[in-house]
Amino acid sequence: MDFLQLKDKSILVMGVANRRSVAWAAAQVLAEAGANPIYVVRDAETRDKSRKLFGTAPVLLCDVEDEAQIAALPAAVAEHAPVLHGFLHSIAFANYSDGFRPFHETVQADFLQAMNISCFSLTATCNALRELFAENAAVVTMSISTTRMASENYGYMGPIKAALDSSVAFLAKSLGGAGCKGIRVNAVGASLLKTSASAGIP
Repeated sequence: MDFLQLKDKSILVMGVANRRSVAWAAAQVLAEAGANPIYVVRDAETRDKSRKLFGTAPVLLCDVEDEAQIAALPAAVAEHAPVLHGFLHSIAFANYSDGFRPFHETVQADFLQAMNISCFSLTATCNALRELFAENAAVVTMSISTTRMASENYGYMGPIKAALDSSVAFLAKSLGGAGCKGIRVNAVGASLLKTSASAGIP
């Protein structure tokens, strides 16, 4: 039985950095279900380091801190798939280069950069891609298991993930409304996973 019903569906996968990425684990499931993944990575260095993972699948570049690159993404995607049936958003970044500080000492520039990459990028990319989405297309982003407690070793990413969860609710309402093809938007709380990103969290 084809439980996921994804055979021959085009799915955009944003966020594979290496084989320990959550996005890569999800992409493998998509491929096993017969979907056609189109990968989006931040830069050429990431693409080249992980080239063996992608096989013959298309790999596009988009740094979500650059509005021009987000604007150019739909045309690049359309060269490989005129219609997108799904979009997996699995990117996050926080600058902890100075180590973990108490939350009240959060540096504004670090917080705003993390908010842009880890939260607002979902809204920005959905808006850019909306004309490519099929009827009832599915958007999924990776969140955390809870935003209702303060975990000191997660730093300011807790509030940012809470903002991401709130954005999901608002995007589901606006993209699922009249004139927006009934696009569904959900967040998956993946809980504690051993990834390259989580290796930086005590």
